[in-house]
Amino acid sequence: ETRRRVLAEAIIDYNCNDLSAAEANACFSRGASRPKMVNMNLPNPAPFAVYVHWPFCLSKCPYCDFNSHVRHGGYDEARYVRAIETELASTAQRVPGRTVSTIFFGGGTPSLMQPTSVQAILDAIARHWSVSPDVEVTLEANPTSVEATRFRGYRAAGVNRVSLGVQALDDLSLKELGRLHTAQEALDAVAVARSIFDRYSFDLIYARPRQTLTGWETELRRAIGEAAEHLSLYQLTIEPGTPFFGLHKAGKLIVPDEDLGRDLYDLTQAVCADAGLPAYEISNHARPGAECRHNLVYWRGHDYAGVGPGAHGRLTIDGRRCATETEKRPESWIMRVEAKGHGLIVDEALTPGETADEYLLMGLRLVEGIEPSRYSALAGRTLDPLRISILRDEGAVETTADGRLRVTPSGFPVLDAVVADLAA
Repeated sequence: ETRRRVLAEAIIDYNCNDLSAAEANACFSRGASRPKMVNMNLPNPAPFAVYVHWPFCLSKCPYCDFNSHVRHGGYDEARYVRAIETELASTAQRVPGRTVSTIFFGGGTPSLMQPTSVQAILDAIARHWSVSPDVEVTLEANPTSVEATRFRGYRAAGVNRVSLGVQALDDLSLKELGRLHTAQEALDAVAVARSIFDRYSFDLIYARPRQTLTGWETELRRAIGEAAEHLSLYQLTIEPGTPFFGLHKAGKLIVPDEDLGRDLYDLTQAVCADAGLPAYEISNHARPGAECRHNLVYWRGHDYAGVGPGAHGRLTIDGRRCATETEKRPESWIMRVEAKGHGLIVDEALTPGETADEYLLMGLRLVEGIEPSRYSALAGRTLDPLRISILRDEGAVETTADGRLRVTPSGFPVLDAVVADLAA
């Protein structure tokens, strides 16, 4: 039961977006709050990421099961920013002396924040930790015209990359997905992002109702023409507790069957690879060198601090890897932070087996795979060679020349089964 819980939580922790190596010394360029830079003559420290969760949205999309909340009566943005600053301070006390390599504003909808709020949070991070000179600072944004007007302000505040939740490039699908923008508005926002940021990406959802292979290929090729270096492409999943779940159960929402879903996946891989954006993770595609550095911290099993309502984190404290989770409901979270200095509701040391299983689950999402020796060092046991041999014979996994274990292209569509088999 514990192993199932940890594997499930690791999936929740995974925040799909994107990034790449940015010229970022313009980041934090306000003078008074310059970050403490690391001594570049020293060996590179292990990557350390900070995830900031902004939970508010203008509306709740019917497919979304993320920790997002609509507050039609408004909310006190300044108060929430102060609470995030407080939680950053308490987290830094637990893991001092780290060097921040990536920062990610996720949600919810972080592009509802004022640029001054983003700047205040970035300044707080720089007060408590050293910040790498090439730090990546990503902000998720909705591609509406109103939010696009804030992009230049985010860039001035220190953001050097945006990830746009486009989701579809036709208006009917956008309406069905509950999105508040049109396809043209999304493309206009992408153009604004392109003019301001050296790094940008956007998401699309496929395997949508009535979607055909021909229609998806046309849409995907159009997206590739707009994307500089990175696309996140997700199959629509029907999550329990969402409006889509009820509609699907009642037969009022018909999505592509398993065979068509597989064909759509295979088409996605082929088209993106042919265009120079091969998959480097099961749902993420990038030009070589433009992979998402922030999410690589998750997938490669490094440490990350999570602040804000419902944020998860993984922190190494006194040699033990700890799992953290904060209160999800914004109003309850902020009261906890103001009373205790943090919003934690989970703060526990993982066992070696749990840590190893997370590394297995997250690392096998990557095309590069995992290092079996690292798994053994974490777990205190080796992966079962017989299971590996069977999966290899089935064409689901392979061992590279340098000894890494990775899932094959034919194994990725059944990745969950492969991981479950190896972790058993």
